[in-house]
Amino acid sequence: MMPFPKIHDLHVARVVVATVLLVWVVLVGLDAVLAAVDEIDDMGQGNYGFVSVLTYIVYSLPRRAYTMFPTAAVIGSLMGLGQLAATSELTALRALGVSRRRLSFSVALPLALLTGLMMFSGETLGPGAQRSADAMKAAARSNDMIVARYSGLWAREGNTFLNARDGRERSEDGQSWLELDDVRMFEFDDDGRLESVAQVGLAEHRSDGWLLRGVRRVTFEERSVAEVHVDEERWESRLDAAALAASAGGAFRPRYMSAAELGQGIDYRKRNGLDASEYEEHYWARWFYPLNVLALCLAAIPFAFGSLRSGGLGRRLFVGVVFALLFWLLQNQVAKLAAVYGFDYRIAYAVPPLLMLTVSWLLFRRRSG
Repeated sequence: MMPFPKIHDLHVARVVVATVLLVWVVLVGLDAVLAAVDEIDDMGQGNYGFVSVLTYIVYSLPRRAYTMFPTAAVIGSLMGLGQLAATSELTALRALGVSRRRLSFSVALPLALLTGLMMFSGETLGPGAQRSADAMKAAARSNDMIVARYSGLWAREGNTFLNARDGRERSEDGQSWLELDDVRMFEFDDDGRLESVAQVGLAEHRSDGWLLRGVRRVTFEERSVAEVHVDEERWESRLDAAALAASAGGAFRPRYMSAAELGQGIDYRKRNGLDASEYEEHYWARWFYPLNVLALCLAAIPFAFGSLRSGGLGRRLFVGVVFALLFWLLQNQVAKLAAVYGFDYRIAYAVPPLLMLTVSWLLFRRRSG
């Protein structure tokens, strides 16, 4: 058993958490500034101005904080432990009988608490705030479009209102087009009376216009209701497909969804014979998120007992960045291999952290020997 806390545990945890938070703020700030620069290109479209850009960036901060936390954790841990090593505090703790395992525990526990907070934010605040940001941006850029939290994408073309529950941009053989799934179209007359409701399996926008596939339309007459089914039908519309694609990208982007929403998306696609690989990739990435943080930090800890002792801030920062980059490159490559060869994403996301934990264990044994 390892009772917690003791004075040395609190001291190590305080130093590490302070450096992690500092690095975290810097990384999220840089990411937000770069995002703001990218958003400047969209300024002037509709009512999307400088204030709207700032609002969009502020709304996206929880999602950016979630994304940046693993990198901040490993860089901050290395910098904090390197600071303790450079002032010989780690050496003093070791001389007092504090084991390397205990020191690792002092680092891992506060980081585990922060990781838990990030997971909670990643399932609640992050996706909700990002969706609000996308909805605000879509509404500012075009008065005819809005992204709703639970009902997907809404767009207006004259007296016709379109609702899509899912969508994506696709490209093949040098051609790009927009696809919308599970579409409903509501057509009203000039007096606001509902004339027809159409359920469309797939709506495609290509260079020659809109093509609706699998259409079931119910038309409401004054004293009767008629229903028709057609396999394909052209829709004459001047709806801005480029803006619609941008809005759909924000509304249906799997990496911005919670694990619960991703699970629902996977079930929906499998029931309807659709490709669910992108949703599965991000779904399992959410579940392996805490293991990634733990593996990165534990694999970096052994360096604090040796090579970082005589190094300055620049060296610790460099080692932390290299560790983070190597890990994410390895994970991205394994995930791409899973997508190409079709093996389980759980294996793809388990390999990199287990490899890092193995490296950490071997380094601990070597430095203890």
